[in-house]
Amino acid sequence: MSIDRQAIVAAIARLNAAAQRDFEMLNDADGALGDGDLGITLSRGMELIAEITDDLPDDLGKTLLQCAQAFTKSSGSSYGTLMATGLMAMAKALKGEISIAPDRVSELTALARDAMQARGKADLGGKTVLDSLDAVAQATAGQNDEAAVAKAASQAVDDALDAFRNTQATIGRARMFGEKTIGMDDPGMLAMRTIVKALAG
Repeated sequence: MSIDRQAIVAAIARLNAAAQRDFEMLNDADGALGDGDLGITLSRGMELIAEITDDLPDDLGKTLLQCAQAFTKSSGSSYGTLMATGLMAMAKALKGEISIAPDRVSELTALARDAMQARGKADLGGKTVLDSLDAVAQATAGQNDEAAVAKAASQAVDDALDAFRNTQATIGRARMFGEKTIGMDDPGMLAMRTIVKALAG
């Protein structure tokens, strides 16, 4: 099965619902290591994207670009900026395409990861959303079946959280908390779990 406008619209609806469901959890996690507004950023961003779904075009590149633009209207937070950066990187790669095969997920995730890494001037291994994206890109590489891609991506975000939970954050606002971050989940990685599992359906 291919991924087209209809699939993206359905995924937006799932993600919007998941963002509202995890609002408090993400705010609480972010409050322990940051500004405490991550739930607000994700839920409001998805609300704004959901509002434009009827007007999204068949061109997947244009669709993702419009999603990025809508998301940035919700918040000026660093996470919101990074999310929009990742969406725009994927949008550029998909310009003019109206459907893609599931085997493109790894490539597109890697593009988002690299663009976000460059924008945030961060390295992998710092216990951030980049590590979740890297895990998804690696886990879905070579997968062409939609169900297999969804399962691999969903498992990857769980595995990334497990792998980094007992490490110290070295990048972003969380780094200021030093050893306190050991044993805690990174808020950005938690948000990416919400996103990926909703997209995976």
